[in-house]
Amino acid sequence: MSADTGPDIVDVPIGIDATGTRHETDSMGGIDVPADRYWGAQTQRSLVHFSIGDDRMPTAVYQAYGHVKKAAAIVNGRAGRLEEWRWRLIAGVADEVIHGQLDDSFPLFVWQTGSGTQSNMNVNEVISNRCIQLVGGELGSKTPIHPNDHVNMGQSSNDTFPTAMHIATVSTIVDRLLPAVGALRAAVDTNARRWRDVVKIGRTHLEDAVPLTVGQEWSGYSAQIHQAADRVESVLVGLHELAMGGTAVGTGLNAPAGFGDDVAEQIATQTGQPYISAENKFAAQGGLDAMVAASAGLRSLAVALMKIANDIRWLASGPRSGIGELSLPANEPGSSIMPGKVNPTQCEAMVMVCIQVLADDTGVAFAGTQGNFELNAMRPIIVNNVLHSATILADMCSKFTEYCVSGIELNRDVIAGYVDRSLMLVTALSPVIGYEKAAAIAHRAAADNSTLRTAALATGYIDADDFDRIVDPATMVGADAGPEQE
Repeated sequence: MSADTGPDIVDVPIGIDATGTRHETDSMGGIDVPADRYWGAQTQRSLVHFSIGDDRMPTAVYQAYGHVKKAAAIVNGRAGRLEEWRWRLIAGVADEVIHGQLDDSFPLFVWQTGSGTQSNMNVNEVISNRCIQLVGGELGSKTPIHPNDHVNMGQSSNDTFPTAMHIATVSTIVDRLLPAVGALRAAVDTNARRWRDVVKIGRTHLEDAVPLTVGQEWSGYSAQIHQAADRVESVLVGLHELAMGGTAVGTGLNAPAGFGDDVAEQIATQTGQPYISAENKFAAQGGLDAMVAASAGLRSLAVALMKIANDIRWLASGPRSGIGELSLPANEPGSSIMPGKVNPTQCEAMVMVCIQVLADDTGVAFAGTQGNFELNAMRPIIVNNVLHSATILADMCSKFTEYCVSGIELNRDVIAGYVDRSLMLVTALSPVIGYEKAAAIAHRAAADNSTLRTAALATGYIDADDFDRIVDPATMVGADAGPEQE
């Protein structure tokens, strides 16, 4: 080892071949930690003090933290604050964190200190000990890589945790959610084109209304999904602003000038996302408004998806005592007692996911109001809820596309039968004979349980030729019957 090159780095695979415990220390004193784990004293204390439920901090947060620690090490190294061998060593281990190779080293519960300090220290301790292992040092010694002095150089939990929150959320939205939503919309579009010429009866207030085409109805679903996806994508602008450089209270104490800008630029390079340092660190750390907005975007998507899923399951209800216009894929038996029963299970799962997203958002909105002075100390619940919502929406959209939307077929005879029996076709007569006479025809047909045509001719308000010419469902759906076939 020399002062310039540092210690030799040993090619040691991830993992610690040890049993029992080792003794680690922090500013509170000493505590035993499992000998086969990379974490240190502060992580262990958190495991003891906050063993609450089964909710663990999402691994996406820690992988995002890997980007933070790598970027900080590189910036500190370029500025000469860390020796080259030190920053390269830290950055290399941070890469292992980014790629999920150390996921089992991050065991902390969601319910911990509201600033996320213990999760930040969990990352610092793991990187420190993994670095020490790679240079053949003694785990827990903090030499030659110290968790605070080196891994956390120029940083605070108060600026790094919200930075990791934003990176994790952007990654989940961009890499998982938006592609899944896009695939769902494409499948919906396919159905809209397939069924553009199929005339059906519309429904308003759960009652029969005038005709439209199935393609038009599904084009509405497609537009809802597209608009909701746009709203989700719009939240990325706020999430691209990072709190890095604010350190403890937003002033940047203990961070060199320009540190936040440099780290944000480096994170942008690493991730391919246009991250910048937030212009006002006091807002970025005292509030978490961009995360609240992200949750609201997810809620908007859930609202649209719930409407669509409910429509589909109602339109598929039956098969003989419901609406029965749609036939859904039969994915699994629907009952343990009723043989042959098939249920709209994907729709039900979608509705439940959307309910959970609405519940998650309520928690995020409430937590967002709880910023006090220079810190919002409700960060763990906010990031957990937002990532939970984005993840289950992404997975649900993928399943809904594959196991429901792509396999739906029309029961055309049922649809045609509803059109033939509809009373609301009488609406086309209003401009010709007037609203009151048209209403009288509809009431008579309903009372007599007769067809609209029979009732209309019985009143004498219109003759057969004019009725057949005017009351033509295919002419009532407007010029745009839905998306063109490709």
